[in-house]
Amino acid sequence: MDQEGGMASDNQRIHWKTYYKNLFLLAYQSFGVVYGDLSTSPLYVYRSAFSGKLRRHQDEETIFGVFSLIFWTFTLIPLLKYVLIVLSANDNGEGGPFALYSLLCRHAKFSLLPNQQAADEELSTYYRHGQMSRNMITSPLKRFLEKHKRLRTCLLLIVLFGACMVIGDGVLTPAISVLSSISGLQVRAKKLHNAEVIIIACIVLVGLFALQHRGTQRVAFLFAPVVIIWLLCIGVIGLYNIVRWNPTIYHALSPHYIIKFFRRTGKDGWISLGGILLCITGTEAMFADLGHFTDSSIKVAFVAVIYPCLVLQYMGQAAFLSKNFSDVPTSFYDSIPEPVFWPVFVLATLAAIVASQAIISATFSIVKQCHALGCFPRVKVVHTSRWIYGQIYIPEINWILMVLCLAVTMGFRDTTVIGNAYGIACITVMFVTTCLMALVIIFVWQRHVVLALLFLIFFGSIEAVYLSSSIMKVPQGGWAPLVLSFVFMVIMYVWHYGTRRKYQFDLQNKVSMKWILTLGPSLGIVRVPGIGLIYTELVTGVPAIFSHFVTNLPAFHQVLVFVCVKSVPVPYVPMDERYLIGRIGPRAYRMYRCIVRYGYKDVQRDDDNFENQLVMSIAKFIQMEAEETSSGSYDTSPEGRMAVIRTSETSGSRLLMRESDENAGDSTIVRSSKSETLRSLQSLYEQESPSVNQRRRVRFEVSEEESMDSQVREELMALVEAKQAGVAYIMGHSYIKARRTSSFLKKFVINVAYSFLRKNCRGPAVALNIPHISLIEVGMIYYV
Repeated sequence: MDQEGGMASDNQRIHWKTYYKNLFLLAYQSFGVVYGDLSTSPLYVYRSAFSGKLRRHQDEETIFGVFSLIFWTFTLIPLLKYVLIVLSANDNGEGGPFALYSLLCRHAKFSLLPNQQAADEELSTYYRHGQMSRNMITSPLKRFLEKHKRLRTCLLLIVLFGACMVIGDGVLTPAISVLSSISGLQVRAKKLHNAEVIIIACIVLVGLFALQHRGTQRVAFLFAPVVIIWLLCIGVIGLYNIVRWNPTIYHALSPHYIIKFFRRTGKDGWISLGGILLCITGTEAMFADLGHFTDSSIKVAFVAVIYPCLVLQYMGQAAFLSKNFSDVPTSFYDSIPEPVFWPVFVLATLAAIVASQAIISATFSIVKQCHALGCFPRVKVVHTSRWIYGQIYIPEINWILMVLCLAVTMGFRDTTVIGNAYGIACITVMFVTTCLMALVIIFVWQRHVVLALLFLIFFGSIEAVYLSSSIMKVPQGGWAPLVLSFVFMVIMYVWHYGTRRKYQFDLQNKVSMKWILTLGPSLGIVRVPGIGLIYTELVTGVPAIFSHFVTNLPAFHQVLVFVCVKSVPVPYVPMDERYLIGRIGPRAYRMYRCIVRYGYKDVQRDDDNFENQLVMSIAKFIQMEAEETSSGSYDTSPEGRMAVIRTSETSGSRLLMRESDENAGDSTIVRSSKSETLRSLQSLYEQESPSVNQRRRVRFEVSEEESMDSQVREELMALVEAKQAGVAYIMGHSYIKARRTSSFLKKFVINVAYSFLRKNCRGPAVALNIPHISLIEVGMIYYV
């Protein structure tokens, strides 16, 4: 017994040792991704705070009041709100406004995505916190919000507005961080003009955006030690300034100095809050970048290093300024001891690059999530890491951000003006998070409404005060994020509106199953060899594009599969939960439906194995259907039911997939039904398209089990023969136009704005990684 107890104790010790090793490793890596923006705030906070009329009150007591405000703001918002509360509201390890919205959509019917179905609810319960069952408590507030569609639309608009402000951060953060660090040159090189500083900053920014295609992980891991050294360095410098200039600065930790500050400065002090709030810029990144780490690792890094180092630095700057009032514009660099100036300057520049890198990566993720919700035009998403899931790069957004960032840098030419814009963007995102968090407390955590109100009133009132101060600076540069957000909101709304109208048209004009059944097994057309994959957004019924195609070209493939690729409100969909397979019509029709589900953080990779996975999934469905039919438990309606097919399960499959022998040719399985001419054309196409030759070649074999049902064997053989003949992708090339009776506004949105976005975004075939050699597009006009 003692020996068994000793072994258990050793195993537990090893477990905890591994846990802490991984915890500290993740905490170390988080410095290179999460904290770059937060750690560079001391470069410009005091300068922005004293940029207005607060300069008239430059004395020791005012300096103490400003530091007291910085300390308590930094303690209440990042430490209390985010580290202790908000980080716990993660969506299966994912953070950010969309994670909160996803949680709400799964615990209440708030989603506006039109093609959701019962199977998605089953998938969503997999992600629910704790042991919550489907029969959750339905409060009157929940029923009220679910009943009114306009309130749900407002909720989505709030989330999108927060997303637009994050995109605004992606423009402003690189500009203010890099410009603030480079401006340190003017402290030592007095002859350096402001225009030259702007040029140097622009060169650094161009280089930063040019490196984005290499991926976040490589840059972040390289810069993690840079940020740590930077934080320790400014913490030590802050401690040095406290001892040298004014050791009594610790008295300002008392909130009594905040009261004295506002009594003394009045309106000027209130307006200065727009600069003070810059001390918490980058706080939202702790929550938004949670998916790459864990909440424990982020908490450890913040409490152990970030918080003490930044508090010491702000306290040290305040001690320096209390004895050097005239050095406010360049307080950070002036407070650095002469022997270490240039090493600190280099570290500041590198830390500014890390800060920019983090928010640019967050912008890519936000745009990807907006696209998953059907609220952003299709863009190219590049998966930059084979090991870290979720590391992405979007070329179009990268270059748009670069142009806007250079325009802001050269247009404003001053960190104070950029700081005015930056403050509005940051505090707006935080306020949106506070509002969503209050709903999460009620509907997800199922706490009392009073608790949610206390959270909303306490943190919301603090952020509202800062927001009101920032709004006063709209004429002095604060208009920039509002204009950017308005433009992106218009783009998102127009795209979402057009997409929903298109889906509603498809839903209202889908082909009835009665019409399909009256055509008979041949569907009244010639059935040619091969598999036809018909892409549609419908999860039920047959789209109008099918009848449009048949009317104009009465021939279709031997096997038809209606494929719907859709997003569901969860971060990731496991591969075993990704495919939903069903049957359309009787067995003789050889018509199936495949729904491919992705989460809002999933990346649709260029996977050439999709066709093989699809064939195997249909084969498993055929077997499952036959087994359930024999037991009398299968739904025999024309549409049947959709079944989740687990792609990882290979046992019991009657269809075997093997690597193809290139020298064996087509005769290894069945004789090809294509003529010699068609086969020669196909080989010619493959020679002209190198990507086709690189695709994985496999062959399918039907098991020779005698116990197999004859109908199942016949259907599997037909499936193998169709796959051998080839796969064609049929996609509707639809043009949406407003009806003549529509209002002028609707005509402008549909005929001009949506049409422009559709023509200038990536085509659906490219976004879905469909090989162009096998693509057939069918044109159709939708009058909505």
